[in-house]
Amino acid sequence: MAKAPLSLPVHGVTRFVLARPHYPENVGAAARALKTMGFGRLVLVRPGRLAHPSHEMALKMAVKSRDVLEAAPVCDDLAEALDGVDLAYATTSRRGVSGVLSPREVAVSAIASAERGQELAFVFGNEKTGLSQAELALCHERLRVPMAADQPSVNLAQAVQVVAYELFVAALSARSEYKRPSHP
Repeated sequence: MAKAPLSLPVHGVTRFVLARPHYPENVGAAARALKTMGFGRLVLVRPGRLAHPSHEMALKMAVKSRDVLEAAPVCDDLAEALDGVDLAYATTSRRGVSGVLSPREVAVSAIASAERGQELAFVFGNEKTGLSQAELALCHERLRVPMAADQPSVNLAQAVQVVAYELFVAALSARSEYKRPSHP
């Protein structure tokens, strides 16, 4: 008998949005990354011709997470993908931008927002061009995955994994805080 996946409050109110993804492998790997952390809401904005969720390589990379991939709505623009969202976090690889937070910092505040019932979205841009200024303007906060190497960015699916992992860990930590008995 299969073990039921762990469900945390943040899972039901968080969506991951890929804006204009180019490579089908990244779309499939992002679906897998989400599923491993208990998330299931993937949204695609104008995926490239090859990056459609039904592409053979997307399906191949979505190991045991085809349900996430196949349920992903495809939107015409980011505004449509963010409909109903209370708090949207844009990812950026641009250095030197003020007010950019790490995924770990964002995760803590995102969990608090999720606990208040707010709908959250994490927005990831195209692998080559990132998010446009107009897309960034639709989001409330920005985050960047810190890197030691002099690379322009991490892979799209890797970025999704890092953010999903930090949210999952922060949600587990918050849950254990609630379960701890208080001492006089």
